[in-house]
Amino acid sequence: MRIRAGIVLVQDGQVALIERHRAGIDYFVFPGGGVDEGESPEQAAVRETMEELGIAVVIKQKVAEIQLGQKSRQVYFLAEQTGGVFGSGAGEEYTDADPNDPDEGIYVPIWMSIDALPLHQNIYPVEVANLVLKSRSEGWPDVATVSFEEPK
Repeated sequence: MRIRAGIVLVQDGQVALIERHRAGIDYFVFPGGGVDEGESPEQAAVRETMEELGIAVVIKQKVAEIQLGQKSRQVYFLAEQTGGVFGSGAGEEYTDADPNDPDEGIYVPIWMSIDALPLHQNIYPVEVANLVLKSRSEGWPDVATVSFEEPK
């Protein structure tokens, strides 16, 4: 089973996202990536954040788990920045990607206002974007939200 680990980083009313332009499609994702062999999802989330955003984070709590059929699981953690410079990531997404190759596209780390989240229909996973919105009025849940979806 493929496991993806990501973070939710909220600062000053904004959330960190990766803006993607790939195969003629524009969309946003929460920072993260695949869990390597021998690595926990928490370790992968911290590593991927450094690679993609150029910042060090500590994991605060698991906030969501999304099961996509039998082949893929995504785990998201609320994180707090402890160092680094946002936007200075040097992972292979930046150093070994061809922006002219539609299969690779480009990655742009951005801050998006939480108020702007509902204005975009292309933030994935939607469940995590909805959690960020809900957290403003209700706080973060004590237990991670779990959802099951059939892959498309």
